[in-house]
Amino acid sequence: MFRPVLGETLVVVSDAHLGFAPPDVETALLEFLDAVPSLGDCLLVNGDLFEFWFSYDRVIPRVGFRVAAALGALQRRLPVVMVGGNHDRWGRTFWQRDLGLTFAPDRAELELGGRRVLALHGDQIGYGRPRSRLLHRLVRTRLASAVYRAIHPELAVPLVHALAARLGDHATSGSVVEHSVTRQRTWAERALAEDPGLALVILGHSHRAVLEEPFPGRRYLNPGAWFDGFRYAVATAAGAELRQFTPSAPLRPRPAPAGRR
Repeated sequence: MFRPVLGETLVVVSDAHLGFAPPDVETALLEFLDAVPSLGDCLLVNGDLFEFWFSYDRVIPRVGFRVAAALGALQRRLPVVMVGGNHDRWGRTFWQRDLGLTFAPDRAELELGGRRVLALHGDQIGYGRPRSRLLHRLVRTRLASAVYRAIHPELAVPLVHALAARLGDHATSGSVVEHSVTRQRTWAERALAEDPGLALVILGHSHRAVLEEPFPGRRYLNPGAWFDGFRYAVATAAGAELRQFTPSAPLRPRPAPAGRR
């Protein structure tokens, strides 16, 4: 597995769900990306930045375009790694070829301060609804991608947004979230136990911020959902910290509708 060598202080953000979340969430994220160089020297976007992203050969989705452009500009200042989530892992060559980011559809191994880091979104660990599992298995096939690519974007993008809204994947509390949090914690602890050279496991997807140290000096981190209070994390070889970003303008991030996951 390709292992990009990053810097000493990694900024981690996940689950913004741009396109589902209110406009304030994108506005705050743009300000946050401007601030990243003052927070660390590398950035990890760990899945579900967008409610949906699909790379066409000649079309760029309009939703989230300002954030995509901001990431491209930020990459010229420091390393940016993006891991695909269950909503946006169909990036193909766009992120790397056109914007210069390091893009991994499923997982990435990184090197931070000389120590190994494993990052993945975590959707395959903490799935909730059976219909969500079935849909995500179907849409990951090459046939599904080929069929979708053949549909005109003006029809295809609204279609997939409608499906995402029906399935729901945006809760921050409830029994399904708790189940996902527990499964992810167990998986991360096992990954650290089976690989003594691994210093940090980073997951997302559950929308629950978690920072634990199952073994001395070796940690499991989930930054939580950006759309839920502008949450992010900062990690170094020596430790990690959960944080919340405070925009300069008084924005009011709204939580996800109750009962959705």
